[in-house]
Amino acid sequence: MKALILALTVAAIALLSTSSAEAKGCLKGAVVGGVAGHYAGHHGWLGAAAGCLYGRHHANEQDRRQEQQTQAQANRQGKL
Repeated sequence: MKALILALTVAAIALLSTSSAEAKGCLKGAVVGGVAGHYAGHHGWLGAAAGCLYGRHHANEQDRRQEQQTQAQANRQGKL
């Protein structure tokens, strides 16, 4: 019971201490990774951590692509 309370406290502090921009992709990835980790040998925490990292990486990659497309469109409009 103490471990559960400790885990929930740590999770609440982690969620409250990050801004929404930094958590983009992390929550969704953590949920998916946690479920997958749980079913793959009861390693839910490890799966959640890996899912969070992958989710943040994927979200940052999408942001970079969108920024590049926006810059390319602005360059095309400037040349016309």
